[in-house]
This record gives sequence, C-alpha cells and structure tokens, in this order.
Amino acid sequence: MRGGQDEGEGDFEAFVDARGPRLLRMAWLLTGDAHLAEDLLQTVLARVWPKWQKIADDHPEAYVRKALVHTHASWWRRRWRGEVPHGELPDRAATSDAYEGVELEQSLAAAVRALPVRQRAVVVLRYFEDLSVEETAATLGCATGTVKSQSAKALRTLRAVLPEYVGVRDDRG
Repeated sequence: MRGGQDEGEGDFEAFVDARGPRLLRMAWLLTGDAHLAEDLLQTVLARVWPKWQKIADDHPEAYVRKALVHTHASWWRRRWRGEVPHGELPDRAATSDAYEGVELEQSLAAAVRALPVRQRAVVVLRYFEDLSVEETAATLGCATGTVKSQSAKALRTLRAVLPEYVGVRDDRG
C-alpha cells in the first residue's frame, strides 16, 4: 500500500496517467467536442473503476475503448436532435388586454381541476409536461389506448367548458 491506497487503486491511476490522453483523444474523435469528450471519458472511467480488479490483467485499454464506444452510442441514441437554435425569436401576437393571459390560466386551471383524476393526470402529463403517449402510459402504469381515450375524453370536456380557448386540433397521437 502507498499513502492509504491499495494496489488496485494505484494500478488504475497508473493506467489513467499512461493511457488517459490517448483515450481522451479517442473520446474527442467520437464526440467532436472537447467538453463532451471529457464527460464521456470520465463517465466510462467511473464505470470501469469498480471492475478494475477483474479487467486489469486482461487488456484493460481494449475494455475501456469498447466502453467508450458503447457509452457514446447510448448518449447519441438518447440525444434529441430536432431542435435547432436560432438567432431570432419568433414573432408574437400582440394582445390588447394585458390580463387576458391571467384569465386564460385561471379558467384553464379550474377546468383541468374539474376533470376526473385519471383524465387530469393524462392532460397534465401529455400537454403540460409534454410527454409522449408511451411515456404517459408508462408513468401511469396503463396501456397506451387508455391514455388516448382518457385524453380524448378530457379534451372533449375542456372544449365544451372553454370553447374559445381550446382549439379544434385533432388529438390522435
């Protein structure tokens, strides 16, 4: 032992000191971003550390490289690439009544609170939290068909109570 470290910890530190720059370069090539590369390598090293005694004797660099590729792929799959930042904000319609938004919020909140519990949960998750049908179903522990039917019923009720605020958008997704 040296300085309170056991032998495995010293081996891991020596490995990171020796191979870290090369692994960081690989992570940078995978991500194309220096900060993401550092995050990727740190994440992988944190996952490898508890298994170090098992992998240290059998090509640890190959193991870490493979972990880098797999972790990057999982990050890439989860990352949503639909939003594109723009330099200009979109135009907003001018309202003549400064309190119109407050009235809408209060009316909508009262109408949502008046819904049955299941319908209220679906509306909140789908439209206020912006979850998909599948995510809402998973959160509520029910089938996607239940989410769709409860959503349709809730919107029908809200349209009847607040026809001037709730659009006629068809909700089949």
